[in-house]
Amino acid sequence: MLGHMIEYDRIDRKIITVLQRDCTLSQRDVAAEVGLSQNACWRRMRRLADSGIIEGYHARISPEAVGLDLTVFMMIRTRKHSEEWSQAFRKHAATIPEIVDVYRIGGDWDYLIKVVTTSMAGYDAVYQKLTAKVELETITGLFAMEAILENRPLSLP
Repeated sequence: MLGHMIEYDRIDRKIITVLQRDCTLSQRDVAAEVGLSQNACWRRMRRLADSGIIEGYHARISPEAVGLDLTVFMMIRTRKHSEEWSQAFRKHAATIPEIVDVYRIGGDWDYLIKVVTTSMAGYDAVYQKLTAKVELETITGLFAMEAILENRPLSLP
């Protein structure tokens, strides 16, 4: 569905907003908040999921509470831009569990990767794994000292 906006209305927007705030609410509670019957709300939630607007339901975990005290943003530049290289890079990055986000970006850099790990030694292990199987021109690490805004709900148009 990339590049194609999916149609949704005011009530769908309310459902999405409620679920972004707390996806653990029961269908009954969501329905009550948006002013629908439980069945009507379930049908809309199902349609939102089937259409790809709702991609899943997730628990947000505190990294620090589970010993993941270091967040690093890796900026990557490569000389290779072929489809074959890109697919190999994507596949390889997906095998490294500490890599939680990967973006292909414009500007002076080609990729932005978010790594969440235990320590500097953990980051070094990720760095070694990443560079072991794909050729990269330049990598720089930006070390997060504090998350000021993170995982905010989307502001719907």
